[in-house]
Order: sequence, then structure tokens, then C-alpha cells
Amino acid sequence: MRLSEVQPNPGRVKERKRVGRGHSAGGGKTAGRGMKGEKARDTVKPGFAGRNVPLARRLPKKRGQSNKAHNIGIFRREYVVVNVGSLERFADDTVITPELLLQERVVRDLHDGLKVLGDGELTRRLRVQAHAFSESARQKIEAAGGTAEVIGA
Repeated sequence: MRLSEVQPNPGRVKERKRVGRGHSAGGGKTAGRGMKGEKARDTVKPGFAGRNVPLARRLPKKRGQSNKAHNIGIFRREYVVVNVGSLERFADDTVITPELLLQERVVRDLHDGLKVLGDGELTRRLRVQAHAFSESARQKIEAAGGTAEVIGA
């Protein structure tokens, strides 16, 4: 069997209806557009919502520079969060990476990165590598004698 011999199942693909090709073809004269009017003349504006306020005008305006400024849509970064209290289980001088936390089942998924937050107490000297840190988390890690390193996304 060659790629040129591959065909869809019988009845799967339907030929499109060719309209406006004469009366005997079955789709002639008005070609399925009915009688007069805006829709018969192909002049309906994109986004026109007949009698309703169009969607583009119903939505509130977002002010600012770009989508990055609003943390929405395709620019949004979703971090998985870990509190410093959860890192107490590791021994001194351990290098804590997102992969280690995933392996040890502290987190289930990494999403776009790891962010360490400052809830809980930390007494161990750890080298923590994450994509982001809260200010309180950074202070607690450094107060315990460890380091907080930001890794690239």
C-alpha cells in the first residue's frame, strides 16, 4: 500500500454544493440566499450581531501596554507553589530543584515553573533553585544559612 492509494471510507467525504450554477443544477438564481436584503448582497459586517450590541463593544476595555501587563491569555505564567515549611523534610546542604520536588512528590506537576512562598518555618541550610521566590521565602531561606537561586524559565 502506498500513500497515494489511501482513501477515506466510502460515504465519509461529501462533495460541496456548488451554488449559483444555473436553474437545472438545483442551486441557481438566488443560490440559497433567499430574496433581497443585506444578507443576499454579501454586505454583512464581520462581528455584526443584529439588534444586539456587538461583542467587541460589550466587553470592557483593558488599559495598559500589552497582554503581558494584565497576566492574561497566552502570556499568563502558571507557577506551582511550594511553601518553605514543606522544605523542612530535606537534609542540610541539599540542592532543591523543581525536578527533585517532583521526584519526591512534594509537587505533582510543574506547569510553567516553581515559586517558593514564605509560609512555615525553615531551620535547615538548603540551596533552593526555583523560577520565582516571594520576598519572605527568600529571607527565611537566607536566615537559615541557605541560598535562593532563580533559574530561567
